[in-house]
Amino acid sequence: MIKIVTIIGARPQIIKAAALSRSIRNSFAGQISEVIVHTGQHYDSNMSQVFFDELGIPAPDYNLGVGSGSHGRQTALMITGIEEILLKEKPRFLVLYGDTNSTLAGAIAAAKLRIPIVHIEAGLRSFNKSMPEEINRIMCDHASTLLFSPTTTGFDNLQREGFNDKNQQPYTSDNPGIFHCGDIMFDNSLYFAEIAEQKSTVLKEWNLTRNNYLLATIHRDNNTDIPERLSRIFNALHTISTTHNLSIALPLHPRTAGLLKQNLNPALYEQVTSGSLIRIMPPVSFLDMIALEKNARMVITDSGGVQKEAYFFGKPCVIVRPETEWVEIVKAGAGIIADADYDRIVEGAGRFIEHPPADYPEVFGDGRAADFMCRTMIACQTGVS
Repeated sequence: MIKIVTIIGARPQIIKAAALSRSIRNSFAGQISEVIVHTGQHYDSNMSQVFFDELGIPAPDYNLGVGSGSHGRQTALMITGIEEILLKEKPRFLVLYGDTNSTLAGAIAAAKLRIPIVHIEAGLRSFNKSMPEEINRIMCDHASTLLFSPTTTGFDNLQREGFNDKNQQPYTSDNPGIFHCGDIMFDNSLYFAEIAEQKSTVLKEWNLTRNNYLLATIHRDNNTDIPERLSRIFNALHTISTTHNLSIALPLHPRTAGLLKQNLNPALYEQVTSGSLIRIMPPVSFLDMIALEKNARMVITDSGGVQKEAYFFGKPCVIVRPETEWVEIVKAGAGIIADADYDRIVEGAGRFIEHPPADYPEVFGDGRAADFMCRTMIACQTGVS
């Protein structure tokens, strides 16, 4: 039996952890025991606890309750808390997801204690180091012992940075093993899509008709905190909804909802919030989000996770960022990078509404990524130092 400690803190990590926890519970319960640490990076109950309840993730064994704060303060508190837990639990592996401050803190704490790090979603790159997430993911990759990349692009990125796919056991942070295994979120989307169809009532609650609305999500700081960018995005959303007479489902984090009034001019704010076509809603559960994605005509987002989920369900996506880690989506013709450019957002949405893509190549694996990761950790346990 090997013990792993899993670090989660932000909403996407909580969702991703469901796939690994489910795989352990269903197929590897006699070989892997999991200790879950919630850093509390997202501490609102609507952003965390509901996901544990809904997705069947075991309750966290530890909750650091860090909450919001500056990057430095937040990361420092996490390092302190994680280090104490690792010293107590003495795990064989520390499992980290993605690119958040929780991931960075876990990587630093484990690396200093010489505990092998497993990085899920390794190799993703935006090639934009002004993004805090880019720094976090690069530093985590280069401290890790086992690196699981969801795509061939991510795997190739690791090789370009000096990782050797021919490395053999025993694996260490100086001799890491890299693996292309598919996307753990594809596992989840396949598993939960049918459940969402049965349980979610979000379309009925918000009077949304299948294939007759757009889904939009905006949350990144460089969009929400810069008035000019936020205004261009919401001007575009207003134009798209009125031009095509389509409703827009817009779940917003409370922070973003508060910034609309602060950063949009009064006339635009009134158009966005008082019209009947843009439906601003509070953060939704994962099952509701799956239902919204699966039944939308298309998606407009600055979220990496939502880009992928749109692709899983065969929905085109306008990406309101200057780049994407998921270049496969753009290469397949199912995504357009529009940044916060009003004309590109409007044109891209219009193109997808009128002429949606016909093909979505299978680039995210077979839906069994979590099983692969578990088998690999078990096989490597005696060959990791």
